[in-house]
This record gives sequence, structure tokens and C-alpha cells, in this order.
Amino acid sequence: MKLARTAAALLAAFPLLASAQSAQSAQSSVTLYGVIDSGVEYVSNVGANGDGLVRMPNNTATVPSRWGIRGTEDLGGGLKGLFVLESGFSPDSGSANQGGRLFGRQALVGLSNPYGQLSFGRQYTMLFWAILDSDILGPNVYGSGSLDSYLPNTRADNAVAYKANFNGFVVGATYSFGRDAVNAGPSPAGTNCAGENPADKKACREWSAMVGYDNKSWGVIAAYDSQRGGPGAFGGLTSSNLSDDRLSLGGYMLLKNTKLGAGWIRRDNEGSPTPVSDLYYAGVSHDITPAVNLAGQVYFLNYHGSDNQALLYALRATYSFSKRTSVYATAGFINNGGQLAMSVSGGSPGSAPRPGENQWGSMLGIKHIF
Repeated sequence: MKLARTAAALLAAFPLLASAQSAQSAQSSVTLYGVIDSGVEYVSNVGANGDGLVRMPNNTATVPSRWGIRGTEDLGGGLKGLFVLESGFSPDSGSANQGGRLFGRQALVGLSNPYGQLSFGRQYTMLFWAILDSDILGPNVYGSGSLDSYLPNTRADNAVAYKANFNGFVVGATYSFGRDAVNAGPSPAGTNCAGENPADKKACREWSAMVGYDNKSWGVIAAYDSQRGGPGAFGGLTSSNLSDDRLSLGGYMLLKNTKLGAGWIRRDNEGSPTPVSDLYYAGVSHDITPAVNLAGQVYFLNYHGSDNQALLYALRATYSFSKRTSVYATAGFINNGGQLAMSVSGGSPGSAPRPGENQWGSMLGIKHIF
């Protein structure tokens, strides 16, 4: 009889337990998301012979292709647990970007409350958040990444990050114990600087900080991003005594159907023979109709104490069939000065012109968001 009463009590409690579990599950959410963006590009005046090149870019189009999983759990009292796993890939071949990482764009776990978010893992530095709105074209195939390949790759491994918004006043910081553990050749996809070395505690560290004001209709944000070198690191940063620092100041304004943005990035790269440079940019995006958008931007890169300069013009027209699917045409022109040989395109490596040569590119593509 005692066993029967115990079994009956458990059966009676089961619906209550199931209900509590369902309520707890209702406080959590996991979302699968992504974007695939690809097309066909033409780049003029490539290489020593000045040939034209037709290709499908593998790094970026209007935005880089990616898929990811993100989730949150309500822990009560305004506290939430969170995670993000985001993988970048090349739509032309299906291969993984970011040096072949499984989740090369983001891999983080953290907590958030009204006082901000604290997270751990591979994640964006504050430079990414600082220029997100002021750089109108962002990671477009013809854009800021053509002049500074780090700007679309502002991420750090082994990083602790804090970010908060107090009634429009935004602050944030990151600190990485080893900024880039992947060896992917001389490329921001993997710079061979793993750090976390007890024999050299400065090696491959990264830190960034951000402060500004953003009320969703206009904003001004400043940020500082510093990367330390280490033995064997790419980009000339082969010692922990060398650093590559960027100071950013940018702002934007939203009007009825128009967004304006402008900014400046000072770079001091101790691994370069021309360490100090300034990158200026200004752009506009206008919704001609709810389905048609036209955006353009001008960039000017100037190296101090050198004749090296580059002026880049970029334009993009987009037609949206829906909130998820759109087609676009984009074009760019770069004027290299001095001994610079920068490609107009950041879509794939291997399209640089001869030093001091001009170059233009154009691309037709399609983007689907899910």
C-alpha cells in the first residue's frame, strides 16, 4: 500500500512538474539566423599585365555570408544568460572563412542585465560597434575593407567584453589574452598571434574601449583599438613590443528616408615602414521608394611622411523584393598614389593593380536573409 500511495503521488505531481518545465522553457529562446550574399564581379587592371578579372568573391559582397545560432534565457530579476555561435562561409565554394574556424565570426557566452552585457570568447572589439552606423557601406565589396582589411575583421579570440547603454550613453571595452590563434597567411582571417604565453605576457594581447552617445536617430562614438605583436605574427608585428593601434571618431544622422554618416580613423602601425595614416570617410543612404535604396560613400587614405594615398568612390543600388530577398548593383573606383597598389575590391584576394595604378570594379548580386 505504501508503494502504491507513493506511485499515486508521483503521478499526481507529474502534470505540475511538466507545467513548471514548460514555463521555464518559455523563458528561453534559441534562434537560427543567417544571410547568403553572392554574385558576379568584374575588376579591371589586375596584376602586371593590367588584365580584367571576372569572379565570384569569397570574402564579402554587400555583406559577408554567414549563419549562426543565438539564444537567451531569462534568469529573473532582469538577469539573462546568452550565447552566440556564428560561422562565416564563402558562397562561391562553401568553405569556411576566418581561417577555417567553425564559428569564426563569433563564439561567445555571457550574462546581461540593465547595467550591461559581460561576455567571454571570440567576439567583436569595440571598434566594430563604434563604426557600425557611421560607415554607411560597411563591409561592401567596395568599401572601407579595401583600404584597411582589419575593419571588416574587428574580432579577437580569448576575449572578455563589456558593453552597455545608459539612456543613450554607450560605453564598452574588450581585453584579449591572445587575439588570433589561427595561422591563415598574412591576412586578418588569421594572423598567427595566439598569445597566452607565460614567457611573454604582453604577446598578442588586444584591448579596445568605446564611449559615445546614440539615441537611434543620431550618434557620435569614439573608440580605441590596440593589438600587440608576438613571435611569428604576421603584418610585421613580430615582437610584443610592437603594436597596431587605431583611434576612431564617427557619427551618423537619420532623416526621414536618408541616413548620413562620416568618420575618421587614425592608425599607428609599428609593424609598417609607414606607420601613421589617416582614413576619412563620408557617405549617404537614401530610400528612393520602400523597395529601392541608393547608397554611396567616399574614402580617403593618407600615409604620413609618404606620397602613398588612395581615394576610393563606391556606389550601390538595391531593390528589395521583400524583407528577406534583394538584388543589387554596386561599383567602385580607386585612385592609388605613390607606391600604393590597393585593390578597389575587398571581395577576394589577388586583384591588386600595379603600384600607383587606378582600378574600377562592378558587381551584380543577390542577397537572402533567413
